Amino acid sequence: MKFGIIVFPGSNCDRDMMHALQDDLQQEVVMLWHKDNVLSMFTKDDCIVLPGGFSYGDYLRCGALARFSPMMEQVINFANNGGKVLGVCNGFQILCESGLLPGVLLQNDHQKFVCKNVFIKSENKENIIGKKVGGGILKIPVAHGEGRYFANAKTMEELKRNNQIVFRYCDENGEINFEANPNGAVSNVAGICNEGRNVFGMMPHPERATSNALNNIDGRLILEAFTHLN
Repeated sequence: MKFGIIVFPGSNCDRDMMHALQDDLQQEVVMLWHKDNVLSMFTKDDCIVLPGGFSYGDYLRCGALARFSPMMEQVINFANNGGKVLGVCNGFQILCESGLLPGVLLQNDHQKFVCKNVFIKSENKENIIGKKVGGGILKIPVAHGEGRYFANAKTMEELKRNNQIVFRYCDENGEINFEANPNGAVSNVAGICNEGRNVFGMMPHPERATSNALNNIDGRLILEAFTHLN
């Protein structure tokens, strides 16, 4: 299998993701420019990644302009045909703006950029990430100013009923509480998937936790879920 990483103007985690997948996990990686519009070299066994950063400078709304790039039209078709898609941070924002995932990412409740390690845990095992991660508590970095996940009560009920919440913020002991929430996200949501369980979005950066040199490889479990290593 292979991974395609989309590069938007303002992406700044595309190379981090490339090195995590290519060097740490020994996966084939193809870098994709946002103005291209061909994904014919990818199959449903492959995965398209929308990396973190500040696509188009985060003008208008985070991810709102990137959603209309030529490549995103192909990603939408790819996802609707069952292809695997992972959006991290800004990539999560783009997936919500494109309608591939429900809800929206709002400004952090404390109105400050947050950059630190946080703890997250899987909500269930009914998706490829949950199956790989299990019930373990993962330490993964966040770096965002608009990472507060929000959805209305009806949508949240649907997410819970369909087991679409992939990760929640927790403390190092696995307790889900407000103190462990870095941005005020509703119900401590750190990541979700679509109902088809092939499109995933999360605010924490697993690609920043795959190297022994950084003394943290918790992110490998998340990325491995999309590989033949799963």
